[in-house]
Amino acid sequence: MSRIAVFASGSGSNAQRLMERFAPPHRHAVSLVVCDNPAAGVIARAHRAGVPTYLCRRGALAGGELLHTLRAHGAGCIVLAGFLGLIPGELIGGFPGPIVNLHPALLPRFGGKGMFGHHVHRAVIAAGEARSGITIHHVNERYDEGGIIAQFDCPVHPDDTPDSLAERIHALEHRHLGEVVERLLDGQA
Repeated sequence: MSRIAVFASGSGSNAQRLMERFAPPHRHAVSLVVCDNPAAGVIARAHRAGVPTYLCRRGALAGGELLHTLRAHGAGCIVLAGFLGLIPGELIGGFPGPIVNLHPALLPRFGGKGMFGHHVHRAVIAAGEARSGITIHHVNERYDEGGIIAQFDCPVHPDDTPDSLAERIHALEHRHLGEVVERLLDGQA
């Protein structure tokens, strides 16, 4: 069994899907939700699911306390699901398992600092892209530059707004993130 720490900064809809997918009697489990925003909806979602939370100030990501907390909860994998902070090298180097990120575009385009949520969708529409999608990738010390694990796409319609495109992107995220994480934990990705 692998235990997963989910990092999130916002409402937590993807964290919720992971907590539901990996609920008992599943062989894997979400053992901790790490959040850097005390007002984030993900905290209430985790409490309702009975999953412990850890509120981490952004500057504390590199500290030993976070690594200790991850170990105490048996985390063998970190999934960034709507987490806006940059993961520092100290955490990447000190954590023994995979660290993966969910990005709301088809990398390598539309990635990097500041490219999250509606910022990404606006940029995709402004560039006249015919397709967008999601990327699940390994995390390194730069935003959105780790090795790609999986990508899933959807059309961009001529009349799309950031909101309408976001709906299709969220559907892809909810459909595919859990299955890719499960394949990764099972050694198939």
